[in-house]
Amino acid sequence: MRALAAAVAATVLLTGCVSWFMPSRPPATSTPTGEEVAAELAPYYHQIVRWTGCGDGLQCATVTAPLDWDDPAADTIELALIRQHATSGAPRGSLLVNPGGPGGSGVAFIRDSIDFATSETLQREFDVVGFDPRGVGESTPVRCTADDAELDEYIYGIVPGERGTDAWVAAAEERNRAFGEGCLEHTGPLLAHVDTVSAARDLDLLRAVLGDEKLNYLGYSYGTYLGARYAELYPERAGRLVLDGAIDPSASEFDVTLTQARGFEDALTAYLEDCLDRDECPFGGTVAAARTRIASLLRQLDARPLVGDDGRRLGAGTMFSAIILPLYNRGNWTYLDQLFRETLDGDADTAFFLADVYNDREADGRYSSNGTESFIAINCLDYPSDPDPDLMRAQAEQLAAEAPVFGPWMAYGGTQCPQWPFPSTVDRVAITAPGSPDILVIGTTNDPATPYVWAEALASQLERGHLVTRRGEGHTAYGESECITRVADAFLVDGVLPASDPLC
Repeated sequence: MRALAAAVAATVLLTGCVSWFMPSRPPATSTPTGEEVAAELAPYYHQIVRWTGCGDGLQCATVTAPLDWDDPAADTIELALIRQHATSGAPRGSLLVNPGGPGGSGVAFIRDSIDFATSETLQREFDVVGFDPRGVGESTPVRCTADDAELDEYIYGIVPGERGTDAWVAAAEERNRAFGEGCLEHTGPLLAHVDTVSAARDLDLLRAVLGDEKLNYLGYSYGTYLGARYAELYPERAGRLVLDGAIDPSASEFDVTLTQARGFEDALTAYLEDCLDRDECPFGGTVAAARTRIASLLRQLDARPLVGDDGRRLGAGTMFSAIILPLYNRGNWTYLDQLFRETLDGDADTAFFLADVYNDREADGRYSSNGTESFIAINCLDYPSDPDPDLMRAQAEQLAAEAPVFGPWMAYGGTQCPQWPFPSTVDRVAITAPGSPDILVIGTTNDPATPYVWAEALASQLERGHLVTRRGEGHTAYGESECITRVADAFLVDGVLPASDPLC
């Protein structure tokens, strides 16, 4: 049969009469919209995107953007794109996708997990486009250290002294000041221009050069803030926007920290309730007793770190990262069983494995992304922060009271961004996006990273925001819930809004 099929195929190919059933070849260029823009923006908005194959049927390209949108005639940066042509061969246009972060690579997201990022329906109807925002990944990046060993020291190092004392605060501030100076040295002027407003202006540039009159967009987590900012800046150019795992644009740095601390605390409680019903659970007794034991473990690690096989010291900060990573998704809770069992027994290796995944660190010590560096750089421009020691101590007390396990290790954020080379000039206010079309806002009731109250807040702030709720555990909902995926796809493809919140 295979020989016969090969012979038939050869005959058909020689006739040259089969174009009607062969998949269309994706175009090698994108034609920009050609819309009228200011003269200094025309070289950017009218550029032609040239695509090259980059494996598995995907195409990659770079787009030139201004370094500073307020001075577009000055220096430029590059934005990296990846695209899967619509599987139907007849795309409705582009669907731009952002995985979150900030600092998440949209190029890697689509290249490595397009079936997780988007459904078959969206892939059939749209050219799915991933992009690395300015400062991130394969776009012109933020860099903060000379090598990976230096980044290791910053991420995994332990600030000496008792947390919250004057000496500890001074040491933390000096450590963060030195890191910020390294970012400026290795990144240059871009470091002042990786804020989300600049990234939203890049997003409009991408829309135009891809040839789309309107932006169709699927944003996860931090990507919801980027999408909301876009709708505020360009309401007349917004198409169909789906914002999953929403961030409240009006929340201050401390509001964000406190709400996330509560969210992770609730997720830990849900894990422990599940764990204590299983024979393999590393804890016994009550949820309260298990929470107390975990809190005690974190305090012990800060004072007496464990040592991993590679010589790194496991402190409370690294253990915190190791715990919260599996809490993002209920399917990963079994990792917590192993983590707690081994760490309580004095073995640090699973903790380092999970923290390394969280930080995009490979087993050989290389970092596969600049996610940590760009995360800090973007947040320090997006969130004003107060370094007053008395205020930080009062906030630390509130965090410890409302989130006893995680709160103490999420305090003292004011030791970081006030030491940054460039201060934030952003006002944390509600985004209403007057004049925009309908926008779908998705929230999960027990999402620890972007708690449900933020989705409620953003949906109510937007003049045409529509809340869609997923009842359950985990961070973001699209692709995790058939109900959510169905509602989002209907909106993105056909503009269909649910008559009311479906409460998936």
